[in-house]
Amino acid sequence: MKLQDVILKAMGKTLTWIEAAEIAGMSVRNMQRMRQRYQEHGYNGLYDQRRGKRSYHRVPMETAERVLALYQERYFDFNVRHFHEKLREQEGIRLSYSWVKQALQGAGLVARRKKRGPHRRRRPRRPLPGMLLHIDGSKHRWFQDRYYDLLVILDDATSRIYYAQLVEEESTRTVMAALREVIERQGLFCALYSDRASHFFVTPKTGEPVDKSRLTQVGRALKELGIQMIPAYSPQARGRSERSFGTWQSRLPQELRLAAITTVEAANRFLRERYLDEFNAGFAVKAAERGTAFRRCGRSDLDWVFSIQTERVVSKDNTVAIRDQWWQLDKTRWRHTLAGQTVTIHQHLDGTVSIRYGPHVVGRGKDGAMENQTPVSHRSLEIAAGDSHFPTAPTTTNPLSPKPKAKRVA
Repeated sequence: MKLQDVILKAMGKTLTWIEAAEIAGMSVRNMQRMRQRYQEHGYNGLYDQRRGKRSYHRVPMETAERVLALYQERYFDFNVRHFHEKLREQEGIRLSYSWVKQALQGAGLVARRKKRGPHRRRRPRRPLPGMLLHIDGSKHRWFQDRYYDLLVILDDATSRIYYAQLVEEESTRTVMAALREVIERQGLFCALYSDRASHFFVTPKTGEPVDKSRLTQVGRALKELGIQMIPAYSPQARGRSERSFGTWQSRLPQELRLAAITTVEAANRFLRERYLDEFNAGFAVKAAERGTAFRRCGRSDLDWVFSIQTERVVSKDNTVAIRDQWWQLDKTRWRHTLAGQTVTIHQHLDGTVSIRYGPHVVGRGKDGAMENQTPVSHRSLEIAAGDSHFPTAPTTTNPLSPKPKAKRVA
């Protein structure tokens, strides 16, 4: 151990001064002299043992002790860069990052970084915002003792975060909600880069390429909007988003603790109203070229595009089934029965369910709710009076969805 490290550990109260003298191999009296020289001359006093001349680089002993005390008492879970920013912004202590880092490492409060791995070339950024967006979720103990997924969408050109929310689990519904919000606020983008999770891609066999001909619900929605999906085959391929999550994990839990936030709802409000702007101000960069690749979305059917869609054949008693739920269809003005016809069931992100036959909406209701129906033993839907036309969205299917044979309800 270096002599200055021993003294810093003693100052940080992780060692007593007697223990520091034993480690340094000197008497307690000599350690007291070294401490006095450090107080008067800083690190230079430990090297050349000058007398009487004060170094203009030295940090006062009171300031050094205050920095170490602040880290131990208030900022104990911050990384060095984050702590250095808080010293300047919150505490009014202006010290160099190198001095703070060496002081914390010398006092044993921060571990020294391990040797860097093999050299890798960073993939160049896309020149314009909106050309490529990254989406990923990070499971972490963001506060308390529970683990949540932080779902983040960032721009490859600028590292700007367009969406960040805590969810119970990354899934088809949470991903669709995130993508829809970004499209409504920013517009349509060119490509989406993600891992090979089952809600993004179908991988027939582990380790093999994804099957781009078999679309998931997310893949079907983005294909309708003309957005390309790009799979990543290793964590290193998603280095930009992985590095961003490293920053999130070393800062967000501490910010939530300082703000005394303990619920997911309050944390998401904090992200939307305050922290997202602060994060982008600190870490977003300027794009290589002027302009944007985002295009305003002129479609009014995003509620239908971003829905879980499955096809079913109407049974003879005009019922359709999905999982353990049965839905009764009444006759419409333009057709007295839909038995034997193929309909599309849309499970919307807000919990409502709609049934369409071509451009016609033949049923609509909430999951588990009965609207304007006589109570029966199975689920019911409110049937729209007359013709309900859906103007633009095409009828699409999910080839992976099972099609159980509809059973007649007693």
